[in-house]
Amino acid sequence: MSSSQLQIALVGNPNSGKTSLFNSLTGLNQKVGNFPGVTVDKKTGQCALNDKSVATIIDLPGTYSLYPRRADEWVAYRVMMDADKDVHPDVILLVADASNLKRNLLFCSQIIDLKRPVVVALTMMDLAAGKGIKIDVAGLERDLGVPVVPVNPRKNKGIPELKKVLTQAGKMQFVPAVFDFIPNKKLAPEAVADIQKLFPKLSDYASIHYLINHESFPLEQEMQDAVEQVEIRNKFNPTKTQAEEIMQRYARIKQIMQLNVVEPDPLERKLFTEKLDNLLLHRVWGYAILLIVLFLLFQSVFWVAQFPMDAIDWTFSQLTTWLNATLPEAWWSNLLVNGLVAGINGILVFVPQIMILFGLITILEDSGYMARISFLSDKLMRKVGLNGKSVMPMISGFACAVPAIMSARNIENKKERLLTILVTPLMSCSARLPVYTILIALVIPNEYYFGILSIQGLVMMGLYLLGTVMALIVSYVLRFLIKMKEKSFFILELPVYRAPRWKNVGITMIQKAKIFVTDAGRIIILISLLLWFLSSYGPSGRMDSVEKKYAVLQQQALTPEAKVAATKQYNSEKLQNSYAGILGKSIEPVITPLGYDWKIGIALITSFAAREVFVGTMATLYSVEEKDNSTLKEKMKGATREDGSKVYTLGTAISLMVFYVLAMQCMSTLVIVKRETRTWKWPAIQFVYMTGLAYLMSFIAYHIF
Repeated sequence: MSSSQLQIALVGNPNSGKTSLFNSLTGLNQKVGNFPGVTVDKKTGQCALNDKSVATIIDLPGTYSLYPRRADEWVAYRVMMDADKDVHPDVILLVADASNLKRNLLFCSQIIDLKRPVVVALTMMDLAAGKGIKIDVAGLERDLGVPVVPVNPRKNKGIPELKKVLTQAGKMQFVPAVFDFIPNKKLAPEAVADIQKLFPKLSDYASIHYLINHESFPLEQEMQDAVEQVEIRNKFNPTKTQAEEIMQRYARIKQIMQLNVVEPDPLERKLFTEKLDNLLLHRVWGYAILLIVLFLLFQSVFWVAQFPMDAIDWTFSQLTTWLNATLPEAWWSNLLVNGLVAGINGILVFVPQIMILFGLITILEDSGYMARISFLSDKLMRKVGLNGKSVMPMISGFACAVPAIMSARNIENKKERLLTILVTPLMSCSARLPVYTILIALVIPNEYYFGILSIQGLVMMGLYLLGTVMALIVSYVLRFLIKMKEKSFFILELPVYRAPRWKNVGITMIQKAKIFVTDAGRIIILISLLLWFLSSYGPSGRMDSVEKKYAVLQQQALTPEAKVAATKQYNSEKLQNSYAGILGKSIEPVITPLGYDWKIGIALITSFAAREVFVGTMATLYSVEEKDNSTLKEKMKGATREDGSKVYTLGTAISLMVFYVLAMQCMSTLVIVKRETRTWKWPAIQFVYMTGLAYLMSFIAYHIF
């Protein structure tokens, strides 16, 4: 195989620097999909090697050993065992954390014994040096029998050397290690010999895994039966064999560590990480600091994003003015200005906020603080039927409920996993952010307490906290209704604190903005164009009546002011008698108790495709009705009901924000819940309880405010 066709599988323990190395090797040449047949993320990227050829890097889910437990670990396991029908890597690039080398060497040694081409990338060398750890890289390479390359993806150190070694490994200049990691101590030798008669190319260690997990490999039934017979004939005990293997591996790892690694005295003073944890995980100060961090997170969304948002709004306002002055009066110019341009404005204006939110969340993850939030929250989570592992999916829900629900697979306890899935959509995802932003800007004054506390930022934080609190309350209630009994344990490795990888932060921000513009943007544009049609046309009888009435009004209008008023009345009545207006009016009696008018009703329906469509819907409806050059915020601020009262009062806006916090306004989320639970029962329950809860709380909010 030529190096231009090289396929590299990137594997390693969680928190070992794997993502950082993947980003460093591939940059923005990445795409995210799913492994066939499962909903586990599949990240692939293109990497230019030193010989000018291009390799495909496949970033496999992090795993601690070759004995998988979770769905994502099974995906990585099948690829490494060459049992995945779609992914067959030529080289395995294994990431090992130099500051936690003993733990990382277990997985490393297992991969080496599969006898496949392996290259070890040694990360966190700077952290190891900070801990006083010294590693003899040449000696480690000699004892492992595979190439070992120290790298620092943050500073791009060692990357050229790593690419060179990967190229050589792809050309088979580095062959698999000839000796086993555990020399002269074979596991189940008779059973292994029998398996190798069936599969001559398997290594001794791979044969052990065929004995343990052959049911999960794509083998013909005849071969499955043959392996079963080998197990029975040799009285193979998988539990005993696994225990012996781990003991032997750690004995060998201890020897390698003594020969190649110098570690400081463990009785030396506490590390910086431990001292910081004493504060951040404190039973009182830990929660106070967490609230401050969340407050600053949501404040920043307003502080930093305001200027680029205003610039985008101004640009589109100028563009609309120019198009209206330049283009002739025709249906296609109306479609272009009030359908397409209004829809694009509704997408791009919120890109700065989405980029900032994801950038800040990535900083929290990279710094190691996000894992502390999980640890800190475990006690509270257990009281409502969850555990600390539920925190990560719920926090991920601030970005998007779909991958957040998928990540709940890491929760082994079935009841806690189901509860996490059912309440995660209550966490305010980034799709709700445009809705919150425009409504807060409409009714909440842009004022500050003590010169630093933004009222708008406090309201935004309150909305996110409302979703979180309601998720905990719902989980507490559902724990009594869902009858499953299973003990659970919460074991979490706390990563060391480190400076954020700014390149990784930048890549994440750009990727999330791209996903929002392309994925959500397509839906918003499509619905904006459909809405333009539905709001511009209607039943011929109704529209003819409006045209005749407008003709009379124009004749009676003697002054320019009267003509403007007549035109505004015409546009309003035309919209009300359009297909969209008829639909909105039909549901108005149901939503009037919440303070909504028929236009908001239309937005509630269209935004079920995606929550952020609300803004695009409003942009289209108001552009069709009011053909002027004002911004969407100005149009909404000036919107009135038939009696002349304002539509967006404090009560209506808060009621609407509460509705979007609590309602299941997302088809994609329901579909993914069905995929994860393998039944429509739970998505149906989720839709009913969330819609009912949203209606009740919005009704209360409207009548309070």
